[in-house]
Amino acid sequence: MNNFMEFESEVRSYVRSFPTVFERAENAVIWDEQGNEYLDFFAGAGTLNYGHNPEQVNQALINYLSNQGILHSLDKATVAKKRFMEAFYQTILMPRNLDYKIQFTGPTGTNAVEAAIKLARRVTQRSNVIAFTQGYHGLTMGSLALTANDYYQNQSYGGRANVYHAPYDGYFGSSINTAEYLRQLVEDSSSGVSIPAAIILETIQGEGGVNTAAKEWLQDIEKLCKAHDIILIIDDIQVGNGRSGEYFSFEFAGIKPDIICMSKAIGGGLPLAFTLIKPELDQWQPGEHTGTFRGNNLAFVAATELLKNWTTDDLSQEVHKKGCIIKDYLEQLVSAYPELDMSVRGRGMIWGLDIPQPGLAKQLSRVLFENNLLVETCGKDDHVVKLLPPLTIDSAQLEEGLRKIGFGIEELINREMTPLHHDIPFTNHF
Repeated sequence: MNNFMEFESEVRSYVRSFPTVFERAENAVIWDEQGNEYLDFFAGAGTLNYGHNPEQVNQALINYLSNQGILHSLDKATVAKKRFMEAFYQTILMPRNLDYKIQFTGPTGTNAVEAAIKLARRVTQRSNVIAFTQGYHGLTMGSLALTANDYYQNQSYGGRANVYHAPYDGYFGSSINTAEYLRQLVEDSSSGVSIPAAIILETIQGEGGVNTAAKEWLQDIEKLCKAHDIILIIDDIQVGNGRSGEYFSFEFAGIKPDIICMSKAIGGGLPLAFTLIKPELDQWQPGEHTGTFRGNNLAFVAATELLKNWTTDDLSQEVHKKGCIIKDYLEQLVSAYPELDMSVRGRGMIWGLDIPQPGLAKQLSRVLFENNLLVETCGKDDHVVKLLPPLTIDSAQLEEGLRKIGFGIEELINREMTPLHHDIPFTNHF
């Protein structure tokens, strides 16, 4: 690891949490250069929903490269792009009765967010944008203003001009309906909160601590947007692409956002990002929002192959079944260790184990790495262990990884791996 410490910037992050040199990977398993095998409950922070190196994707990429397929094209028309757009419309949009134009942005999630808020301000001719407490939308200048955590902020960056952070669903517990709270602010001309160009939200706040919004809350936010011609933007970058159990994380609520931001898992590990825009909002002038790498043809090839997972509802059913396994096991850990005052939240196959004791979640993630399981922490104080295994993980591997979490908690309490006093059995969901 000395080369990384010597040559790479101090801004490096995940290498500090997982201090080894990785070499190869397959589905939910990743090996380092020493041959050590790790279960991956991190999955590229939700980028590898379909696992590492899906065979059909690798073969499609090899075939494309073998035929001298175009790699770089700006936003010129290519066969790879055409095939992806046709597959996306036929497989994802049409069955859900959704009508959107696709805007390919720079190949990162934060650029999709930048494009979304820029377009919302252009269309409405308003500047204010409402985001939410504990939200995370990226770290470039526009999306940084929307990101709530002070860790990423510095006055020299320019602050949060023209952004208001409203309380997310459940921020005050169950005593206050924060959708109604926000409605009063927007509709009261003396509140100091001007009618915004857009409201942007995550239906499940990944980096914010795996906070989940209720169906009714999302519906109320959509009603507020419709009543005041506010553009509703859903940031589905981490929790879209099936992570919630449905392809889009908002489907369960029956809402239809004006703009959807997509990235991460859509390219199967290759950089790709885009916004989905309702046609009447597509008011860009040619080249008004651009970028050198807004046409990643290799990612188009990979994404087209991965869309085949959604021609039936088999994957969705698997995600819900595996999600129940995760939820049940974590809740049993909560019951087994009442002294830790833990709690569980999540949906589909994104789950958080909230451990309020300061520093304990971070310690647990280190112990789990030492025992060959990759997990990350999230939340304002890194107090939540976040589980993001590939959607395609084998059920036996899923259960093995969950048991490692139980072993890890036991080790932290007893400072030894055995004997395990809280052996948590699995409920069979298959």
